[in-house]
Amino acid sequence: MVRVSRQIKRLLTEEGLISDEQWEEARKAGHDVVETLIANGIVEESSLLEVLGRSSGIAPVELSEVSPDPPAVAALGEAACKEKGVLPISKNGDVLTVAVSDPFDVILFDDLKRLTGCHIRPVLAPGPVLTSAIEAQFDNGAKQVADMMDEVRTDEVHIQEDSDKIDDVEKSVGDDDEAPAVKLANLVLLRALKEKASDIHIEPGEKHVVVRLRIDGRMREIMSPPKSILPALTSRLKILSKLDISERNVPQDGKFQIRFEGRTIDFRLSVLPVVGGEKSVIRILDTGSLALKLETMGYEEKSLQDITNAIESPYGMLLVTGPTGSGKSTTLYSCVQAVATPAVNVTTVEDPVEYRMDGINQVPVNPKRGMTFAGALRSILRQDPDIVLVGEVRDKETADIAVKAALTGHLVLTTLHTNDAASTITRLIDMGIDPFMVSSSVLCICAQRLARRLCKVCRVPVENPPHDHLIELGFIESDLTDELQLYTANQPGCRQCSGGYRGRFALLETMPMSQRLRRMVVEGRSSDDLKEQSLAEGMLTLRRVGILNAIKGVTSVEEVLRVTLSH
Repeated sequence: MVRVSRQIKRLLTEEGLISDEQWEEARKAGHDVVETLIANGIVEESSLLEVLGRSSGIAPVELSEVSPDPPAVAALGEAACKEKGVLPISKNGDVLTVAVSDPFDVILFDDLKRLTGCHIRPVLAPGPVLTSAIEAQFDNGAKQVADMMDEVRTDEVHIQEDSDKIDDVEKSVGDDDEAPAVKLANLVLLRALKEKASDIHIEPGEKHVVVRLRIDGRMREIMSPPKSILPALTSRLKILSKLDISERNVPQDGKFQIRFEGRTIDFRLSVLPVVGGEKSVIRILDTGSLALKLETMGYEEKSLQDITNAIESPYGMLLVTGPTGSGKSTTLYSCVQAVATPAVNVTTVEDPVEYRMDGINQVPVNPKRGMTFAGALRSILRQDPDIVLVGEVRDKETADIAVKAALTGHLVLTTLHTNDAASTITRLIDMGIDPFMVSSSVLCICAQRLARRLCKVCRVPVENPPHDHLIELGFIESDLTDELQLYTANQPGCRQCSGGYRGRFALLETMPMSQRLRRMVVEGRSSDDLKEQSLAEGMLTLRRVGILNAIKGVTSVEEVLRVTLSH
């Protein structure tokens, strides 16, 4: 943790950047005070550097554009850098240039001079950026991979082909010959967890293995080890997932768990034979990152009210729609968590069960053994449930049972693949469900997308955007006030983010079924007519919800356009 002196508080309050109450609130958070102020958007990084630089006469430095000299780093050492919260940048004779976050800590400067025997030339860097730079400088992961790759290039990695001796192969993974693959698998998994990735892709290339992570919905390459390690690496993942390592010509699916920072993380492995070898994709299911309270999901007030009204109903159907990876399961789990009490019986049928929840009966689908969504749902309805979560409506049989369950005193929560809320009604009718049954059973339809959050540390203000262009994109006249301030991503980003974005949030379009909409469904009206009526009743479209978040500075207009349709 970087040092912070009281003089910084005085300067920030005198400049009117913060109040005493804001400082105390940030201090009580238990982390670095300035870092908390920046992360919460109370103090801009540029404003902080300007005030500190002007008052101290010390120049700022952009650490993302600086590569510390090894002799400078060696002059202080890793332990001292982390303890003092500083990073040496260069060494010229007996003058050591050191990045600090607090230019007024004279005791720190004396300590550095005593430890290094050099004259200290301080330069300024924001606390969060400096912390990340220190961690990156002494991150041994990259060095381990490089050393490991040198070891792999000696062709010491071998894989046994004898399918009758799988137990022997498992034991051999711990031997010296297999150690590089084991270490590399661990490094990839840990890197993915630290980067908060949702998926890991390990793909065979012509000469190298391409390892990519999906972070905030976008793919990013992190390393390219030599192709010679691929068979052993894939075998290591198969062994973890209890799959057949001798079979390389058919797809295989499995799962495994590891412990990370005191919690259990689930991994789903899918291995697919492709040209050049086997491609492995690992889905990371981290219950520790699952938001289970609807109030913490960041929905618009109307959307939150619509979905809350639906799940508080004694019976009926709530549908969440959207493409794969749009957060539908997370929303359904949050709904279940909101209504699950000892007084109600909640049962789910899922493919697969992604997150385990206490007090909930969760049934995994297994088509190979005859356990389909429809079959499981029939059995569930004989288990006296109050609330039923169906992972996905995939066919007419499942849809028919779910609708009938919603009409016979059960609250049914499920998902469907459609582009928006209104077209979900048409989709159900096209599947063969009677329009009257649809209109009577559906309580609310929610269309969802995930958009990336702008990094508050490095986001860039958009100067004087043309109002005509904003109107074309979906802004309305009341949005275009003098106070309107839009932001865009800072490419390629900073040490705190990935490409100017950090994390994702949900855009939710909710269409509660009013009496007028129910009559229109029975009349066989089109999805366009249903959408027009819903808009007249106050529905916020995905595009409109995205624009509202762009106005708040949560995301950029470019990101809204990327994830939503114009109509």
